[in-house]
Amino acid sequence: MANAPEAPEGKKKSGFLKYIILVVLLLVLGGGGYFAYLKFFAAKPAATDAAAPAEGQPAPEAQKAEDGHAAKPEEKKAEGGHGEAKGGEAKGGHGGKDKAPSNNVALPPFVVNLADPNARRYLKIVLDVEMTGNPELLEANQAKIRDSLLMLLSSKTSQDLATLEGKILLRKEIVDRLNQALGQAKVARVYFTDFVIQ
Repeated sequence: MANAPEAPEGKKKSGFLKYIILVVLLLVLGGGGYFAYLKFFAAKPAATDAAAPAEGQPAPEAQKAEDGHAAKPEEKKAEGGHGEAKGGEAKGGHGGKDKAPSNNVALPPFVVNLADPNARRYLKIVLDVEMTGNPELLEANQAKIRDSLLMLLSSKTSQDLATLEGKILLRKEIVDRLNQALGQAKVARVYFTDFVIQ
């Protein structure tokens, strides 16, 4: 008879222990979820606002460069006004640019064999193009752009692209080639989003 009362108490204790563990786990998960919300969602705009003045203060040259870049679209807007007065059909799409002075467009990846004489190496590159004009120009001239960039990239060696200076020079050359393919200077900058040499 002593064994009979102990069995229900053991079940009560183990059931009670399960509920305590369940409540503790729910509290831990809820606290972790709340922390993740504060860390990743609620704090993000505050961090962005705090980072903007910090970047502007120590690097006034970068801010001047941005101001100079911001002035360029305004100058082009002024030119667009004169161009529309002279010939509306030539610069007619310029009015849409006033609302959005720059647009980023992602190009499909490029994979090319490099011009290394002794080794078989290739380059995989993915680009984001900053446009000052209508981004649909890139889609309309996609064949010209791909041909021009494939010819440029396949003429490079791995040593040409191994240094930082080589990558900066390649950026400038890509901008020049894109503007030539478009027939007008509508590409402001190019950003490498993926750059692999193997």
